[in-house]
Amino acid sequence: MGAGHAHRLYRQGRSPVHALPPHCKLAAVLCFVLVVVSTPREAVWAFGLYAVLLAAVAAIARVPAGFLLRRMLIEVPFVAFAVLMPFVVPGEQVTFLGLSLSVPGLWGAWNVLAKGTLGVAASVLLASTTELRALLLGLQRLRLPPMLVQIASFMIRYGDVITDELRRMSIARRSRGFEARGVRHWGVLGKSAGALFIRSYERGERVHLAMTSRGYTGTMPVIDETTASRAQWTSAAALPLSALAVCLLGWTL
Repeated sequence: MGAGHAHRLYRQGRSPVHALPPHCKLAAVLCFVLVVVSTPREAVWAFGLYAVLLAAVAAIARVPAGFLLRRMLIEVPFVAFAVLMPFVVPGEQVTFLGLSLSVPGLWGAWNVLAKGTLGVAASVLLASTTELRALLLGLQRLRLPPMLVQIASFMIRYGDVITDELRRMSIARRSRGFEARGVRHWGVLGKSAGALFIRSYERGERVHLAMTSRGYTGTMPVIDETTASRAQWTSAAALPLSALAVCLLGWTL
């Protein structure tokens, strides 16, 4: 697999969390999210303990809270959706601050917010401590279908290239006096999107021909073979196992 690309979510560090093999961290986060999703929404205290577990991992990884919170803003659309649920979900009504709210809607909003926030926090924490290239190697190590890993690899590798192409097209339009100010300019933007698609497709064809001429047969060579010791798997399993204990307690009470 080719050289990696740094991303904005990654935070350079030498913590024990950074040192864990990527496939261990991927498996731990996946299991943690599954446990969180399986927790009954009525066990409010359990979600607080999950947040404490993630905070402990962030402290061990030396990732500042502000760094995580700023990058968790990606869930704002889900927050907006959850805020609407108490107003649109039918069922028993309660009054709060003069507003009539649905009880099932409130529980649904809490369910979406709590589980979604914890899932996003765990994912951001994973990305903050693992480089993109390492994540791809981890997915490959976990036996994800090779074609999906290759698609993700090319998406990461050429995402910045396509973005730069779009930026150059935007600069060219502005240098000719064009500024999109209303619906009547959507046609120009649509043509720009079509031109970008054609350029991207042609670049993909050229890249594929170049790879084929260099011996590409449908699989990418693995340069680094990352392995994990039993101690590393045990360390990675601490988060999901602790969450599982909380989940079981939540179902029992």
